[in-house]
Formats: sequence, C-alpha cells, structure tokens
Amino acid sequence: MATIFITGSTDGLGRAAAQSLLEQGHRVVLHARSADRSDALGELRSRCQGIVVGDLKSAAETKHIAEQVNAIGRMDAVIHNAGVYTRPGRGATPEGHAETMAINTLAPYMLTALIERPDRLVYLSSGLHRGGEGSLDDLDWTRRPWDSAKAYAESKLHVVALAFALARRWPKVLSNAVDPGWVRTRMGGAGAPVDIDTGQRTQTWLAVSADSAALVSGRYWHHLRQEEPAGEATDPQFQDELIGNLSKLTGVELPEM
Repeated sequence: MATIFITGSTDGLGRAAAQSLLEQGHRVVLHARSADRSDALGELRSRCQGIVVGDLKSAAETKHIAEQVNAIGRMDAVIHNAGVYTRPGRGATPEGHAETMAINTLAPYMLTALIERPDRLVYLSSGLHRGGEGSLDDLDWTRRPWDSAKAYAESKLHVVALAFALARRWPKVLSNAVDPGWVRTRMGGAGAPVDIDTGQRTQTWLAVSADSAALVSGRYWHHLRQEEPAGEATDPQFQDELIGNLSKLTGVELPEM
C-alpha cells in the first residue's frame, strides 16, 4: 500500500480523494489550511497517517508544510490538489505576491522542491489553462490590471508546465497533470455537471495504480483519458523560463535529477 500526501484535503476533491484512497487501504497524509480546518476533518482524523497544517498563501507556512511532511516520512505520491478560483482583486500575500498565483502556482512549486522526492506527482489543473498564454511577461500581476479569470487560467497553465518539466527533469518520477472537470464542490457550485467521485477518480488512479496505462509521465488527463494541453505547457523553453521565474520569486531552487 502507498502513502500519499494530498494538499487541500479538508473538503471538496481533496477530501474525496483521501476517502477513496483510504477505502482502498492506502495511507493518507492530509493537509488543512488552519487548526480549525483540521478540527473539521471529523472521522478522517483517526483514519489518516497524519495531518499537516499551514496556509499555502504564505511562503513561510508552505515551507513549514514541507517540513511537516518530511518529518512523517517519504511519500510514495503527492497530489497537489489545493487551489483557489476567482479572486475579486489581486490581494497580497505576506510576501506581497498575488494570492491566486501564490496558492495555485508558487505553493505547488515550493512543495515539489522541498518535499522529499516521491515516486509520483499529480497536479490538478483545469481545461481553462488553455486561456493562460503569455503569462510569463507579468507572472505576479504587478503591472497589468487585475483579471481574476485570466489569473486563474495562467496559474493552471503553470502547473501543467511544471508537471511536464518534472517529467523531463526527473525521469524516475511519474509526473502528470489532471483536469477534473467542473465538479460539484463548494468551488464548482451545485450546478456543476461532474459528480465528486468522477472528479477525484483520475488523480487517485494516477497516484497509486499499477495499471500500465497509469505508469506514464508528462501527460495531461481528463476523466481517465489523455488529452492535448495548451502548446506552451509542452514547450521546454516555456517550462524552463517558468521554473527560473518561480525560483527567483520564492528563493527556492528546484533540485536537478
């Protein structure tokens, strides 16, 4: 059985993925944004391997999340599930970054760099990532007028590019990106067409399955099927420029092979 760390696992797709993996007999490490959110996990608290606490909006807390995970032990897989959708304004993290970019892009990058390298990495993206072209010109929204939908699209393009870059740089790690669809969660709303079990299925399958179809890297998935992502995500130059920018913004270097 595998040990899997899932970010943003107190509700929505993250919690559904945790429940699915626990039912399969796997060990799961949960993540909560705060102690109060951790307390709301209920019966999952007694079933999980551990709970780490920290707000991904903060670089300092994100680093502490990585430290907590490493203290528990090496993970077999990490599912980078946590994310935010539209924000009414740019906002500002303790480090001054745009909130959407910090939570959706900087945090998974930092955790990837700082958590002991697992066998598998899964990044949750969105079909909307195809609207995120050109994002490297002003990654942190310091010059452009705020556009919440564009910021979200850019952040989801970033994680696909990150997944593909890692598949190229870390050949011993299976690194993939997933579009779960528009799911009936608190973020997606009651009118979303995809039920939560369908929404969590692909990422949990990629995290633990021994099926030959799941033992691939550098792919973009939607409901257990591979799809073509935005062209920039597959471009090694875009990937390398993105990682260079993220390294500068966070002060965290991505380890080489």
